[in-house]
Amino acid sequence: MRYGNTIGVACAAAVIGLLFVRKAWVARVAQVVLVLGALEWVRTLYSLTQVRIALDQPYERMVLILGAVALMTFCSALLFQSRALNEVYGIRRAPT
Repeated sequence: MRYGNTIGVACAAAVIGLLFVRKAWVARVAQVVLVLGALEWVRTLYSLTQVRIALDQPYERMVLILGAVALMTFCSALLFQSRALNEVYGIRRAPT
């Protein structure tokens, strides 16, 4: 809500609410949203780094923090591939 992005906040809240629906498609929607979120963090990281470099300001700590946030967001998407969440959302795994 910092920049008045009411639609973005409503969509994020809707995805969180969807997590209570135990259907396979919900897990895939959450994965897509998390991957898109990770890509957005990487885009933000790149943009802010370019600005800081242009202004001759320190940027290393910011890169570490936002890089960690992007990585954790992507890893959160990978959690939906786990056996536990597959059981929760009723996703059938192919036999191996």
